[in-house]
Amino acid sequence: MASITTLRPAGASRAVLPPAAKPLASNDALVLDGVTRSFGALRAVDDVTLTVAAGEKRAILGANGAGKTTLFNAITGDFPPTAGSIRFFGEDITALPPYERIRKGLRRTYQSSLLFRELTVRDNLFLAVRGMGRGRYSFVRAGAGHASRAATEELLERARLAHIADERVANLAHGEQRQLEIGMALAGAPRLILFDEPAAGLSPAERRELVALLTSLPSHMAFVLIEHDLDIALKVVERVTVMHNGRVLREGTPHQIENDAQVQAIYMGGKH
Repeated sequence: MASITTLRPAGASRAVLPPAAKPLASNDALVLDGVTRSFGALRAVDDVTLTVAAGEKRAILGANGAGKTTLFNAITGDFPPTAGSIRFFGEDITALPPYERIRKGLRRTYQSSLLFRELTVRDNLFLAVRGMGRGRYSFVRAGAGHASRAATEELLERARLAHIADERVANLAHGEQRQLEIGMALAGAPRLILFDEPAAGLSPAERRELVALLTSLPSHMAFVLIEHDLDIALKVVERVTVMHNGRVLREGTPHQIENDAQVQAIYMGGKH
């Protein structure tokens, strides 16, 4: 069995990447080097180093308070890191504002739904498409033949929501709203999506639909998934990172993580 990457001892030396004038060529979608996020004396994320390859599907697991969502916030720029660096397809984005990261192909969903509840499913997706387009500030209504209309219809199919396209979001089931959020994150050809607990509150049937949606995403599109439901997380990813107290505890394949004794003891209460 292949070995599992373990946490680097505290205080161990690490190479610091020098600032680059131009993006470096890279086959990696995301490279975090020593990323730390402090809130006063609290280190919510502590010296996290990990790499997500282009097209890779990765899960980040850990108990509540392990630092998973704070790590997402550092990656997206909502709460930029207080130390360390973040590279996105070879380009240093550590200091970029969130909207610049979005334009470069980084997307994210949140634990709480952020949708226009009084608009239809189609209208929500259309706004996501327009928000990523060059004419996003235009007051001119897009006609029936406009590219944004075609892209909206494509998203409806990809998100498996075409059958409820004209339904108001306020009338949707919780699982359908989560699907819509994923559909909106797919607007504008993203290169990496961060999914923050997409299965939270879903019924068994809705969870099966979520698995089908995640496994249908294009092979070239990378994603990182925070999820407490191991039955979902371990089915849809290739690699798993386990966090504990803000640090990386383990990395490995789903099989390795599922059968790791320390992970079982801390998070699963024994054999899962």
